[in-house]
Amino acid sequence: MTAAGVLIVGYGNPLRSDDGIGWHAAGLLATDPRLAGARVLARHQLVPELAADVSRASLVVLVDAAAEGDPGSVAVRRIGSPPPTPITWSHHLTPDTLAGLADALYGAVPPIVLVSVAAGSFAGSDRLSGDLERALPEIADAIADVVTSHHRT
Repeated sequence: MTAAGVLIVGYGNPLRSDDGIGWHAAGLLATDPRLAGARVLARHQLVPELAADVSRASLVVLVDAAAEGDPGSVAVRRIGSPPPTPITWSHHLTPDTLAGLADALYGAVPPIVLVSVAAGSFAGSDRLSGDLERALPEIADAIADVVTSHHRT
């Protein structure tokens, strides 16, 4: 199996401890053989420019920190695509508005899955907390499962 057509975007602030989980996950996922062929990006935030990449993918997986939950807990949920309004087209988008923008501009929205990881610290640091460092393998497994399930359908 290859992950061709899959777009993985880890996002957040890599200088705010656990908010950088998307960047750390992207680094790990880029070399994961289960995700061979996937395009893996690390970004500070979701921006309108990503809508073109989203519209061309067969599956999009987003990885971000969550402010609530037990630190290191991983949640996976599918994103919908509400119709965007001009107000939602700011320079920082939510996963839902990114999906809506891809649909509005390009007429195509693949399945989008958000993998969120509960953060323990948003302090100024380029290092993850111990809880999130230990969660990295679980994050990689969750994403590999999402990609495998997608390719089976």
